[in-house]
Amino acid sequence: MAAKKNAAMSFNQSVEQYFDKAAAVTKYSKGLLDQIKACNSVYQMRFPVKIGNNFHVVEAYRVQHSHHKTPCKGGIRYSEHVNQDEVMALASLMTYKCAIVDVPFGGAKGGIKINPRKYTSNQLQKITRRYTTELIKKNFIGPAIDVPAPDYGTGGREMAWILDTYLTFSPSNIDAYGCVTGKPVTQSGIRGRVEATGRGVFYGTREAVSNKQDMKALGLEPGIEGKTVVVQGLGNVGYHSARIFQEHGAVLVGLAEYEGAILDPTGKGFDIDKVMKHRAKTGSILDYPGATNIEDSAKCLEIKCDILIPAALERVIHDGNAKKVKAKIIAEAANGPITAEAEEILLKKNIMIIPDVYLNAGGVTVSYFEWLKNLSHVRFGRMDRRYHQSASNDMLNVIERLSGSPATKGEREKVVKGADEIDIVRSGLEDTMINAYRPIREVWKRNKSVHDLRTSAFAVAIDKVATAYLELGIFP
Repeated sequence: MAAKKNAAMSFNQSVEQYFDKAAAVTKYSKGLLDQIKACNSVYQMRFPVKIGNNFHVVEAYRVQHSHHKTPCKGGIRYSEHVNQDEVMALASLMTYKCAIVDVPFGGAKGGIKINPRKYTSNQLQKITRRYTTELIKKNFIGPAIDVPAPDYGTGGREMAWILDTYLTFSPSNIDAYGCVTGKPVTQSGIRGRVEATGRGVFYGTREAVSNKQDMKALGLEPGIEGKTVVVQGLGNVGYHSARIFQEHGAVLVGLAEYEGAILDPTGKGFDIDKVMKHRAKTGSILDYPGATNIEDSAKCLEIKCDILIPAALERVIHDGNAKKVKAKIIAEAANGPITAEAEEILLKKNIMIIPDVYLNAGGVTVSYFEWLKNLSHVRFGRMDRRYHQSASNDMLNVIERLSGSPATKGEREKVVKGADEIDIVRSGLEDTMINAYRPIREVWKRNKSVHDLRTSAFAVAIDKVATAYLELGIFP
């Protein structure tokens, strides 16, 4: 009977099970824990949009999980699989994610139930603008209320449409550009946002695999260089994860997209950019020169590797395929790629799971930086870049004079370079991911009731959200 119940567990129920497992090792009252777990506001809407000569009724959602801090924050996804349960689960994860990386937002999420590939750009713009209008009417969007961002099926283009629609209704709001993040740089976006989630996946994984003791338990050497990696999903997150891992010496032995997967039989690894050029030219990653085709893309999850990066949709690793996973580490770039029942199987196999609730927080971290930029109305680096460059140049001149040895042109450029916005963003993201992992590992290693990183991460998140509520005086 238990097996049947687990098999029917929804995405939101899985997240709640993770929460309950972590809540059991905390000290907080049931009332407070119930408040943290519950979704505060769920807005389900249906609106008509004229497509050609017909009207289509579009189903959409916006869920605000927590108001312990405001504004709420979370992406908007376009997928024909969108439903209320999924959006509630994703909003919950956003609350815990923001808490883990010390981003002062409550969690939220949105979704429109469409397949964006079936619509033209003009049709998608109509749908996006109408969705934004519905959010405005119910006060579900604003720089101090709820700040959307890109997610699966959306990007900078859709965020620009949302911004423009919001500006139409709030032309006098001086902070209006902070109503949405993930915007194009030309629309007050921030450099580094597009790659942020993928780069965060790299920083978080690198921190996890740097621990000699933890890697010894897996039969691995510490560090990224030389590790074999499989990436499932080559969208924004998967592509940038693969690219940055490759840049730091990892070997991409398997890649997968919805049309299929490819395996490198040589062991030398794929060049991700060459694979993407092949896909742009042929419409598929299959038949890449020298690669072995795997028609069923889900089979890539079973390729033997050091690090498996599921970077597509949720629940791709389940009790039906978990026993076949041969990775030593699973780095969850996607939201909820492993079901609760599958996780039990994987942990028994001594597979280290770096959880999504921590690992893919790079996107919301840099969204936070973008929001701060929009509220401050100044680009990072604009005020002090030249000052630091001049000061570094003067210092180097003094060192050269005292040492009698001039620096080369390349050395001088490297030493005196002032930080641009992209440098500051990457530095802030790296610092965030490193500092966020340490308390997670500490709870994992010191609390005898905690046996995995996910439970530890949830426990850290619960502690931070609970502390916020207690400081507000809402709970005794």
